[in-house]
Amino acid sequence: MSDDQIHWFSIVNSLMIVLFLTGMVAMIMLRTLYRDISKYNELETQEEALEETGWKLVHGDVFRPPSNSDLLCVYVGTGVQFLGMVLVTMIFAVLGFLSPSNRGGLMTAMLLLWVSMGIFAGYASTNLYKMFKGAEWKKIAAKTAFMFPAIVFVIFFVLNALIWGQKSSGAVPFGTMFALVFLWFGISVPLVIVGGYVGFKKPAMEDPVKTNKIPRQIPEQAWYMNPIFSILIGGILPFGAVFIELFFILTSIWLNQFYYMFGFLFLVFIILLITCAEITIVLCYFQLCSEDYKWWWRSYLTSGSSALYLFLYAAFYFFTKLEITKLVSGLLYFGYMLIASYAFFVLTGTIGFYACFCFTRLIYSSLKID
Repeated sequence: MSDDQIHWFSIVNSLMIVLFLTGMVAMIMLRTLYRDISKYNELETQEEALEETGWKLVHGDVFRPPSNSDLLCVYVGTGVQFLGMVLVTMIFAVLGFLSPSNRGGLMTAMLLLWVSMGIFAGYASTNLYKMFKGAEWKKIAAKTAFMFPAIVFVIFFVLNALIWGQKSSGAVPFGTMFALVFLWFGISVPLVIVGGYVGFKKPAMEDPVKTNKIPRQIPEQAWYMNPIFSILIGGILPFGAVFIELFFILTSIWLNQFYYMFGFLFLVFIILLITCAEITIVLCYFQLCSEDYKWWWRSYLTSGSSALYLFLYAAFYFFTKLEITKLVSGLLYFGYMLIASYAFFVLTGTIGFYACFCFTRLIYSSLKID
């Protein structure tokens, strides 16, 4: 195994990012919110109340359901399923139940956990859907059960067909494929449906402020508040936090070295969670202050955009570190990295979304609005 020092260096580096972000979040929370809320609650006269500024102006629109809210529910559900799987796998690996020298063991554990976490996915997606005043929970539960696995399975199947075409022993045998499909349809789908049923039966969360009938106009935004720009900026920090561990993981997957650093990985994962949550909260706050209340999708995409950097880094790694000349091998690499990036997108996006969700509920519930 390589030296530990670089891991410690990367963790200290990431912790600096986290400290900086935590400072920013704390400052926003204390300074602006405390001052804003106390000032806001003192406003008695009508004239002053008319001259509201910043995030309080949009209180009547901030909990308006977004466009494509169905899709958002599905993605959030999938992300919860993923988060559960990754957390439990990590804890097992840190405690030493999963040995990295047994390659298949890790994959099998992850697949079984993914399948059993389906119940949380169904619960999360339908509960959010009910909050958006939706009625067809079965449709949402079905989409949650099929959408992400179907996309991954199609990519996987195409890649496997390519390896079959090469007559390689690395291809997944037909029996295993059948077992995977059985796990998906026999266990995962029913669990998602059960979770969906429970999630929809539970009472939905009440919005802390009432939503107006007519959506208000969003004023002209400054160039740096442009959705695409702020989404791309949001992905840099979470990616920066995991970037050195990523190098070791890629080396472990593609250059046949073993990865024993699960303790480090767990630390980095926790740092990733915190970074995603905080960068999304900061950018969401700036967005609400400039009177743009469309934060639902933006909060998901802000932290989810780190997956784009992950894919670009994988491409960089391919051209600088790997000596792959055959077309099929190259396609294989990019196909698997595409699946990994997609999974990373769902995971980080969901963390950002829930962070923002709690943040907006917190700041709007502390306002007194007549």
